[in-house]
Amino acid sequence: MSMSSRILHVAVAAVALCGGSSVRAQTSRLPVVVIETTMGTITAEIDSVRAPITAANFLRYVDAGAYDRGRFHRAVRMDNQPRDSVRIEVIQGGARVDSTRARFPAIALERTSVTGLKHTDGALSMARGGPDTATSDFFITIGPQPALDFGGNRNLDGQGFAAFGRVLSGMDVVKAIQHSPVNAQSLTPPVAITRIARRR
Repeated sequence: MSMSSRILHVAVAAVALCGGSSVRAQTSRLPVVVIETTMGTITAEIDSVRAPITAANFLRYVDAGAYDRGRFHRAVRMDNQPRDSVRIEVIQGGARVDSTRARFPAIALERTSVTGLKHTDGALSMARGGPDTATSDFFITIGPQPALDFGGNRNLDGQGFAAFGRVLSGMDVVKAIQHSPVNAQSLTPPVAITRIARRR
């Protein structure tokens, strides 16, 4: 290897190393939120790097205090989806229902095919009807749920849902909420969210 080639090789390696360090540094500083419920606490990391639109949307509701006195109102499990050919396991929560809470426009759908964030066990994701309709409701997956990714067939449009974070601790609380009493898929009564706040 010539001297000029060796210098070029070292320079490329240094740039790659710095780039890798930069990505690791970014992900090590991802926002973390604490979801306090009457059944226990869930801590979650919000991926503002790979899902910036969805993460920013969730965090603006958090920062506005819109989830304080909110609720987990839906639990989907294998025994309460009799009409669904594709079954999933999630709990769904949202902001408090009153006329004073923050209301923001719906956001563009960040597809998992673009972000690379999949619906693995403990993923946080936004609930939606059609594409680009997500607002404040979010859900947490129990077990891997690939049917919720882009190309999955839980939703007939095949666009999937926007995963934007993951549970760091408290999956026991998530599972306890999922197995609380339901009427069809509605938690009866809902499980109260005391507050959601940033830890960092």
